[in-house]
Amino acid sequence: MLAETIFDLVVVGGGPSGATAAHDAARAGLAVVLLDRAGRIKPCGGAIPPRCIRDFEIPADMLVARIFSARIISPSDRKVDMPVTNSYVGMVDRGPFDEWLRNRAAEAGAERRTGTYEGFSRDGYGTATVHYKDRDGTPGTLRARCVIGADGALSKVGKDTVRGAHKVPYVFAYHEIIEAPAGRSEQYEADRCDVYYRGSLSPDFYAWVFPHGRTMSVGTGSAHKGFSLKGAVADLRQQMGFDGQTLRREGAPIPLKPLKRWDNGRDVVLAGDAAGVVAPASGEGIYYAMLGGRLAADAAIAFLRTGDARQLATARKRFMKEHGRVFFILGIMQYFWYSSDKRRESFVKMCEDKDVQRLTWESYTEKKLVRKGPMAHLRIFLKDMAHLLGIVRPT
Repeated sequence: MLAETIFDLVVVGGGPSGATAAHDAARAGLAVVLLDRAGRIKPCGGAIPPRCIRDFEIPADMLVARIFSARIISPSDRKVDMPVTNSYVGMVDRGPFDEWLRNRAAEAGAERRTGTYEGFSRDGYGTATVHYKDRDGTPGTLRARCVIGADGALSKVGKDTVRGAHKVPYVFAYHEIIEAPAGRSEQYEADRCDVYYRGSLSPDFYAWVFPHGRTMSVGTGSAHKGFSLKGAVADLRQQMGFDGQTLRREGAPIPLKPLKRWDNGRDVVLAGDAAGVVAPASGEGIYYAMLGGRLAADAAIAFLRTGDARQLATARKRFMKEHGRVFFILGIMQYFWYSSDKRRESFVKMCEDKDVQRLTWESYTEKKLVRKGPMAHLRIFLKDMAHLLGIVRPT
């Protein structure tokens, strides 16, 4: 392309959010560039619910495993099995999955560029200019009428363009992809996720073992800077006897609260981790990232067609209208239940309740609060209050 070309849209970041935004915008007829740095795989359990598979037309061959239950483990080693009711959870390997999404965006008409974002400026006409370096270190620029920043937590695009984008709280996650054990055992089943609520493995989050077919993800996360994530993963692997070959080690920050503002009021809007849309308590992010990318693309399309920069704010408004309440509830849940091993023990005990399990899975798989079954909600509320007040204690 000629240096003076002005694209309709430049998307910075080629993860699920950026690739989805580029795909949707290109399919709508915009001239789109997807800028992504090669070789980066985010540490991620890889879980995607059925709604994500439906809404974003993810083919079955992208799933490396199907999960039909979760097992949660308390500090005292209490184990609670939570079977998925009438559904399942898909698992993807982020390396092939993200590349498939980027290729899909290219097939829709987006131009792929490989490079690392360096900065943002405006030319003499006020046009947004994205500065980057390609894989050889050669500087380049991309001029655009609109920019979507989907460059992950602690987004550089956000810091350069959106007020308050540097204030997002986050945990740091680390995992190791290792060879999965052969066959089933007490310690590992290929269709079950294990979640450890134990202060020694994470003082404020949780540790996990997620199957990925022939491999598995063993990881943990914490906002405590002095806590050794690698040490915790090593301890978990030693305790469980997971001595398979280590294929990859990855770490990255994961945001825990949506930013109060996602756009600059002029020509930039953020999406995915850059906007802070990872669910508190669970750390789930793929579905929310892809939805954020879609909403950012919708907002960019509306802005470019109308010239009204207020359209950029609709991405956040639409997301929070649908999921803001869930994020608020999960944030409170994490703040309270993850604060001590005593509370973690009570939390795991509470998860033995069949109403809790059913409503949890129904909400998770369809990504909305379940409004049916008011008596079940009442029973959960009363039991929750009993645990909070110490009337019921784990045994």
